[in-house]
Amino acid sequence: MSQIGVFYGPELGSVEKVARVIENKLGADKVELIAVKNSDEKTVKRFDKMIFGVSTIGKTNWDSDHKDTDWDVFVTTFDKVDWAGKKVAVYGLGDHVKYPQHFVDALGWMYERLTALGAEVVGFCSTDGYTYEESEGIKDGQFLGLPVDEDNETDKTELRVDKWINRLVNEFGF
Repeated sequence: MSQIGVFYGPELGSVEKVARVIENKLGADKVELIAVKNSDEKTVKRFDKMIFGVSTIGKTNWDSDHKDTDWDVFVTTFDKVDWAGKKVAVYGLGDHVKYPQHFVDALGWMYERLTALGAEVVGFCSTDGYTYEESEGIKDGQFLGLPVDEDNETDKTELRVDKWINRLVNEFGF
């Protein structure tokens, strides 16, 4: 099996924590963890299979001094990559209690960007078992990746990641 690039951002929070859970589940020899702030198009070009980890709401969304987030900068390099033949799965962090109208919206944003560039997005999940009001991360009744709520449902993360990884094994073809 070729190595999977697990791109995550921001560092030192829940998105990185879930990246490390994914690394543990797949095996450290099968993945390379990459903070998006340390990435560019050359890094993306090295992988045919990738997992992107992104949060929907974070400190940068309400901090008036905020500059571009790591993902804001990283996605500007996407146009420099030939996405044909690349498979990407996305997990998104959200808070269904404080932000039930925007639960894991980033899954939808990432899906739109990637599919417009020709990437194949895999790893959709059922909405069963999740509580929220609205989400831009849903299409045809499924989440466009793995939703994770580390603020309120930490106890469900391991099982959700396990199920998702089992699905990705088939969808990534290994």
